[in-house]
Amino acid sequence: MENAKACSISNQDAKLAHMSFAPDAADVTRQSGPRDRETFYKAQKRNRRATWRIAALCFVAALVMGVPLTLVLTPLAYALTLALAEVINYFSPLPPEFWTTVNGLSHLALSVGDYFINHRGTLDLETLAAGLVVMLAPGIVITLVLWIGVLALFRRGGVGGTLASLNAREPDRGDLKELQLADTVEEMAIAAGLPSPRVMLVDSAAANAAAFGTSPQDARLVVSRRLLDDLERDELEALLAHLMGSIGNGDLRIAFTVTSVFETCGLLVTLINSPFGKQSRNTLWHVVRYGLMRPSSDTARSAEAETVASLLTGCLDVGDDDIDRFFNKKKSAWRSFLYFVFLPIIFSNLVIEVTLWFFLSVLLGPCLALLWRTRRYLADASAVALMRNPDALARALKRLSQDTTAIAGGAWATHLFVVSPKGDSSLAAHAFKPADMQLAARAWAESAEVDAASTTTGDAASPAGPGTDDYTRLRAEIDATRRAAMGGDAQAIGRLMAFGRAMAMARGIRVPAEMLHAADLAAARQGDQAAIARLRALAGGAGQNEAKRGTTGLEAQSFLSFHPSLKRRLKRLERMGAHYSPEAHGKTPKTAVVVMTVLWLIIAPLLLAAAAMMLVVIAMLIMLNLVFVAMWLAVIHGIFALLGHGG
Repeated sequence: MENAKACSISNQDAKLAHMSFAPDAADVTRQSGPRDRETFYKAQKRNRRATWRIAALCFVAALVMGVPLTLVLTPLAYALTLALAEVINYFSPLPPEFWTTVNGLSHLALSVGDYFINHRGTLDLETLAAGLVVMLAPGIVITLVLWIGVLALFRRGGVGGTLASLNAREPDRGDLKELQLADTVEEMAIAAGLPSPRVMLVDSAAANAAAFGTSPQDARLVVSRRLLDDLERDELEALLAHLMGSIGNGDLRIAFTVTSVFETCGLLVTLINSPFGKQSRNTLWHVVRYGLMRPSSDTARSAEAETVASLLTGCLDVGDDDIDRFFNKKKSAWRSFLYFVFLPIIFSNLVIEVTLWFFLSVLLGPCLALLWRTRRYLADASAVALMRNPDALARALKRLSQDTTAIAGGAWATHLFVVSPKGDSSLAAHAFKPADMQLAARAWAESAEVDAASTTTGDAASPAGPGTDDYTRLRAEIDATRRAAMGGDAQAIGRLMAFGRAMAMARGIRVPAEMLHAADLAAARQGDQAAIARLRALAGGAGQNEAKRGTTGLEAQSFLSFHPSLKRRLKRLERMGAHYSPEAHGKTPKTAVVVMTVLWLIIAPLLLAAAAMMLVVIAMLIMLNLVFVAMWLAVIHGIFALLGHGG
């Protein structure tokens, strides 16, 4: 009997245990989550495998880009070497063996080129390999030396310059939230088995965060002060867990390597442009000074590293360069002579810039963007592993999608932020919280009190309700005021500045003193042009910087964003257990899907055809570059031969 009772009790316990762990039928019906659930362990493993695959793709893309690049650099390197040899030979004749070697190399290169281009002649494998080495090796050596030099230069730079450009500050020990933030980061670092990174705060109306550094030992977490007010404690912890996971996964080292690739390309363009303008020479001077400097402090060294990094990445931006400015000046016989003398260098510069622009934008840039997207997914999975709370990270990301995320400074490092500083439109617009609409309406009404004489207030003085229509109307009024401010309307400028100050104060954000000058507002209302100019710089300049922010630096070198869409990140978090939320998945209508599919079926072949045509153009430019270099060398050699000291 006792055994039967024991068995009965154990069976009841088993049923209770099964009921407590089994999903409730009502809950299953209520939650329409994905069927392909996965643990964060599997998500981490999958993203690490994807990282290796995409890293291999990036390596292949770099090799593909390197072939045309070296085919331009190698002839230029040979040409400059031979031109220098002609000058030396004029004053002190070089041994005949030198010219014999030069002639042998030139015949070998011509034989290989004739074989590939005109399909004439026969080559054995040994001759073919030697010819390819002669044609490619100098360019490869040049690019590798530049890349290694860039790595060595910036490895000791630190992140102080970036922190200075972001106006980052130490946490205020008198502020409880900021004190708790530092303690939370330290606890999370212990849980992740990492050195505790230094925490810095940015007083900005934008909400975002990033991890900077080259390794876990010098990592810095930069957090917008607004996050401390906007996010719940578990949401903020989840966001910090994402950054800690990114540091622990080695993303800082990967980001440093990716950045060095773009900076090397910028240095290459700078070297080619340096004979023709002050801007490139100034950049080179900064590079040399940074390499040789013995800074008085780490801050000075970091600031110089930040300056050099910004200058080098800026050299890749398409636009007027030193060569264009040099030859767009007033024409003269002397300038025409210089144009002829430097024609090979000018044309080589054109080919290098076109090659870099095409392959960075279409091939290597997108591959690196895909690699970094995979690292963001991996950091999300690592955050879930640290927190065991995918819902908190999902809520934090959704909250950031509703806020301004552009933080001033560090434009070249926009890919390091948790959310794209350009914003994210992948989530439904109706996800905006009513509390935010009411906050904006109250701030807009308060700004009307500051600028009572404004003619653009309309009906905005009364707080808008939480409805989407009210929010749309409010945004339309703010946009109209912004356009008037950009046109120089002093009252509109004052209204916008007052609105920004009211929003910052409502969110508990520290407002810089230069954000709004009452004296300037008063003077602007009286028509003072100097005051209007200062206010336009504050109102318009911020908007222009925000428009540029996130589109400069690495983000500008690829048509594909380095940040995955928040919608995709939320879907992956849902697979790891985050609750399904219809507002996060704003479903696309079937008709729109069909239309987009048809458009892609039409556009994709056109894009492929355009890419093929661009490759043909680059090949033709490389061939033409070889012709110009050969003609240039022939002219130089003929001149020295006429002088009687030719080799």
